[in-house]
Amino acid sequence: MKIKSPKDFWSGIMFAGFGLFFMLWSLEHYQMGTAVRMGPGYFPAVLGGLLTVLGLIVLAGGLAVQGPAVPQFHFRPLLFISVGVVLYGYLMKPLGLVGATAALVYVSAYGGHEFKWKEVTILYVILFVFSWLVFVKGLTLPFPIWPAPFE
Repeated sequence: MKIKSPKDFWSGIMFAGFGLFFMLWSLEHYQMGTAVRMGPGYFPAVLGGLLTVLGLIVLAGGLAVQGPAVPQFHFRPLLFISVGVVLYGYLMKPLGLVGATAALVYVSAYGGHEFKWKEVTILYVILFVFSWLVFVKGLTLPFPIWPAPFE
């Protein structure tokens, strides 16, 4: 059997893998409870199961009789998005929401097949304003907005 759509195949593998991981982790480390009296492991186990089923459906859609024999996997987007997320976590305290969001957006966007400064800057501004409105104003989380010397 060959793979019809490599994107569907690999995203199905990813969804099923994450779903199985979270379902098994919650079953192992938390009490399940019942549908009437849910324990702390009930919600992640159910969501993990649903994510696994979704992944298997997407995976099955990517398989066919004809198609490329070996799916092409690109490491560049995975690498730059992962680095962007890690930078966001490490830079939140010293650079605040402004700098950490900039690092996340610009580094992650560099992992794509095309990088346009104007589009990425517009995305950064929208994401920063949305994050500020939701997390700082809406949920009143104590995120630093500016780098420490500017506060």
